[in-house]
Amino acid sequence: MTAQLPLLLEPADLAAHLDDDNLLIVDLSKDQVYDQAHVPGAVHLDFKRLLAGTQPAPGLLPSDDALSALFSELGLTPDTQVVAYDDEGGGWAGRLLWTLDVIGHKKYSYLNGGIHGWLAAELSTSSDRTRPEPSDYRVGEHDPATSVDLDYVLKHHTDPDVVIWDARSEEEFAGVRAFAQKAGHIPGATHYEWTDAMDKHNNLRLRDLEEIRRELAERGIQSNKEVITHCQTHHRSSFTWLVGKILGFERIRGYPGSWAEWGNHPDTPTEKSE
Repeated sequence: MTAQLPLLLEPADLAAHLDDDNLLIVDLSKDQVYDQAHVPGAVHLDFKRLLAGTQPAPGLLPSDDALSALFSELGLTPDTQVVAYDDEGGGWAGRLLWTLDVIGHKKYSYLNGGIHGWLAAELSTSSDRTRPEPSDYRVGEHDPATSVDLDYVLKHHTDPDVVIWDARSEEEFAGVRAFAQKAGHIPGATHYEWTDAMDKHNNLRLRDLEEIRRELAERGIQSNKEVITHCQTHHRSSFTWLVGKILGFERIRGYPGSWAEWGNHPDTPTEKSE
């Protein structure tokens, strides 16, 4: 049996469960990083398979058939405890966990610090590629509490109960840099860059959670609001979605269309910082 592991999982705690049944560890690091060193038993996943990849909004989810095929390859079952990590501080790991949340698979954890945290703890690694035992996984009804679409954001971004969390860089938020036809941000959105939650001096582990909570609250991002987080393609903002989940935000949702969709749509309003 696999124990129900916490959402934020420390390396030493994962090390104690490596032999558990129904445990699926997914490494979303770059290929060369995985081949050099990964958590023993971890399978590698190309993050591009978590994205539809179609313009103008490449961050939208793949089809249910594509996701069913992917998770069947990985050996996912309804009883599987998934642990995800990467080599960049949690963006792609967060994208996998958000995807699982969307499709109703709630047994998942994030390895704090990813491979950097694991190596810093001086735990054993493997360089052998792990081949998962395939399953027959079928994606069912999506959980509507996890995701929003363009129409929803258009209708609700000015609601006093809703806060839009923009996880892009300060330059993108201000409109100085743009990766879409329009520059700037969703009117009323608040900015907290995704990397601000990472401790760059401690192997990209999460910084003190209460410090993060205080910083977010100063920007109006707090648990008594409905929080919608986005970036350019819902890669960086998958990590901020994860941070919100770890902080106990019960109404945090991802906008997978993100700025790629909003900034290229003819009927969306935008703002630029002074």
